[in-house]
Amino acid sequence: MDALKYLPQVLFSILFLAGIGFFGRNVLKVVRNIRLGKPLNRNDRKGERIKTMVLVALGQSKMVTRPLAAVMHLFVYIGFIIINMEMLEIVIDGVFGTHRIFAFMGGFYSFLIATFEVLAFLVILGCVVFLIRRNSGAVKRLLSGGDLKGWPSRDGNMILVTEILLMLAFLSMNAADALLQQRGEAHYTVAGSFPVSQLLQPLFSGLGNDVLIGIERFGWWFHILGILCFMNYLPYSKHWHIIMAFPNTYFSKLLPKAEFTNLESVTKEVKLMLDPSADPFAAADPDAPLPSFGAKDVTDLSWKQLMDAYTCTECGRCTSECPANNTGKKLSPRKIMMATRDRLAEVGCNIDKHGKDHNDGKTLLHHYISPEELWACTTCNACAEACPVNIDPVSIIIDLRRSLVMEESAAPGSLNAMFSNIENNAAPWQFSQADRLNWAQEN
Repeated sequence: MDALKYLPQVLFSILFLAGIGFFGRNVLKVVRNIRLGKPLNRNDRKGERIKTMVLVALGQSKMVTRPLAAVMHLFVYIGFIIINMEMLEIVIDGVFGTHRIFAFMGGFYSFLIATFEVLAFLVILGCVVFLIRRNSGAVKRLLSGGDLKGWPSRDGNMILVTEILLMLAFLSMNAADALLQQRGEAHYTVAGSFPVSQLLQPLFSGLGNDVLIGIERFGWWFHILGILCFMNYLPYSKHWHIIMAFPNTYFSKLLPKAEFTNLESVTKEVKLMLDPSADPFAAADPDAPLPSFGAKDVTDLSWKQLMDAYTCTECGRCTSECPANNTGKKLSPRKIMMATRDRLAEVGCNIDKHGKDHNDGKTLLHHYISPEELWACTTCNACAEACPVNIDPVSIIIDLRRSLVMEESAAPGSLNAMFSNIENNAAPWQFSQADRLNWAQEN
């Protein structure tokens, strides 16, 4: 019988370690998938990068363009993070069988619990507002059709409902705990301040101590197990941005958004063409693989572009600002990022099941993203400017376009005409160099 009293502690320890272990495994898989991307140096200007991360990820500076969403998001973000500081006490209590181990801090402990309760209420308020905005149709970019059809819509709602339930469990636990303290129940030492949960106490006041203990224990277990499940669900959800926003903003592009990168393989060929003394065959390696141009699948993208895909919040601000999308074209920058993430997750699953060299016959280009979407982009970078976590959809679009043009010769007719003019006339226009100044003679 004495051994049975330690059963809850043993069970808690096993579940906690299992939750942490599964989370670690999931994190390693995400890191492995991101590292499938090509190398990219983003280690310059460290001071500026830290400043960007603090302002954009921590300070949420790009959220304020939409005030209601910014305030509600701040409630949910700060509330959920700070409340989970109580996890330290829960873990210690769970392992050692204690109850409110930090109660010895007296008034400061009461201040902390009161703060947690106020924040829990604000989290519930924010989640309710987001549920209404998401499901009422009032915000077009959050409608459950289009990019968010099916799983993405259910994912967003499920996370919001889960956060509400976790906060209600926390407040119910405190309400029952406070009543048990008032009744002098053993093991429930007087500690804490409960400004919000006291509103729930009238619902429980007619219940016996055994029932109250059951409610308090249920709330305690639901809260801790809910956090562990939530933590392990994050890597499969858009809410992974809670973690990914920090490294993603740190490694974000600091150069002007409209500045394109040159392909090293193309640059090398151009330099050979411009150097009359160069021998293009002198340094050629007959056994070297042929260079590829642009990106056809996720493994052709850089690791930063893959990190962007994992960081996408699916908020749709990019798509709502996209001029191509606003004029009825098929392009949605949000869908570009979601498709990249879905394809990367599929590639990762294939590696787990079949090994690194498995080829499933699919590619990001064509199977997930169509040429029609890519050519609709005007490269205005409105999407990158609007993104609250500094994602750059245009860079992926450009690399996929490069593959279409340079690997598949599948450029639109208007571009092919321009390419021919540049080749023949050294200019995009259909006039020879000799006739280029004729317009001036007419005047």
